[in-house]
Amino acid sequence: MTLSEPMTDVQAAITALWQPEALPNPYPAYERVRALGTGGALHVVHPEWQGTFITGHAPCSSVLRSPSAMSGSGMPPEDAPASEGVQLLRSMMLFHNGMSHQRLRGLVSAAFTPRVVEEQRDLVRSLLSGLLDNLAARGGGDIVSGLSNPLPARVIMGMLGLHGDDEARFVRWSQSVADMLAGAENSPELMARIDADAREMRTFFKDLADELRARPQPGLLSALAAVQDGGERLSGDELLSNAVLLLTAGHETTSNLIPGGLLELSRQPQAWAALVATPRDPNVADELLRVVSPVQFDGRGLAAETTVGGVILPAGSFAQLMLGAANRDPDVFPDPNRIDWERPNSARHLAFAAGPHYCLGASLARLEISETFAALATRFPDLRVTDTDPPFKPNPVLRGVRRLNVALA
Repeated sequence: MTLSEPMTDVQAAITALWQPEALPNPYPAYERVRALGTGGALHVVHPEWQGTFITGHAPCSSVLRSPSAMSGSGMPPEDAPASEGVQLLRSMMLFHNGMSHQRLRGLVSAAFTPRVVEEQRDLVRSLLSGLLDNLAARGGGDIVSGLSNPLPARVIMGMLGLHGDDEARFVRWSQSVADMLAGAENSPELMARIDADAREMRTFFKDLADELRARPQPGLLSALAAVQDGGERLSGDELLSNAVLLLTAGHETTSNLIPGGLLELSRQPQAWAALVATPRDPNVADELLRVVSPVQFDGRGLAAETTVGGVILPAGSFAQLMLGAANRDPDVFPDPNRIDWERPNSARHLAFAAGPHYCLGASLARLEISETFAALATRFPDLRVTDTDPPFKPNPVLRGVRRLNVALA
């Protein structure tokens, strides 16, 4: 692909995506990359790697659904030496493709049914009531530590059948897995912490599959240990890795979405007023997922030559899917930066990816988001974000604020 701008400008645009100063508002950097591309795709030749950065909704969706697009293509081979963290990731369905992925996803989804998810609604409402009571008693405070961290952690832990006494440890583990999944440059200190947490997880779940099969307990972990399909069942490592995946995915997306959504709503008071007027608008979860995009980037290795937006991507190359940009593609979502509860196609967002790796917990995330914002708008119509420039976690992939202070009238 021939670019009209010098390569140095292209490299500068790509480099800007990963700078800490872009975290509070990455969207101007996304638009700069979008402007350089054709058909939503920008092919970049870097001194160290080849890749395609894709900003458009249609080409991102096309790659996600392509049988040639491989998830986890950078994972070391099974027989290669690997850190504790990588060993934990290897058995996650997220890093498998084809028949291997179908097997793992089929076994896990047999236990993670729509009925099981809907049964969590009363639990979510009960947890919300207690957490919001605590916030109200203090007149507000940090919504991250007071609501968005504990709520999804307690929901997924309850579903898995894990004890609440271990909440702080599970949240720490979830953060370590999120850092691994981000795939950014990691310091030796960070990698040491991740490996230590991975060892803790392995010790915690050691022999759990056999124990739960011998003595079933309430919860999703026991169901995962017991489920079989044609004689197939999850091995101990597979049970461990995919339980950790459910724990992390069930926590990180919603934990980042809640404060991110409130921050966006603080900047669009007309949208907050509309939510207060109709707190159970069925479009709330999808429109917030579109605008906030808790997962900003995804990636696929291409096993075969693939044409995207009129651009031929060679076999063996890597497609970097800019989901945060795709969810604000003006060709699909007019006035894309505006929160619009009446937007007819909000559910077309790619916050949960698409294709074979579509998020298994999407229905649970929607339930938690819709219940949370309905409760906030109903109980605290005069809620006010007091820190409009909050600190962000140093993770451009799973983007989220570290702290967000609010005042409750």
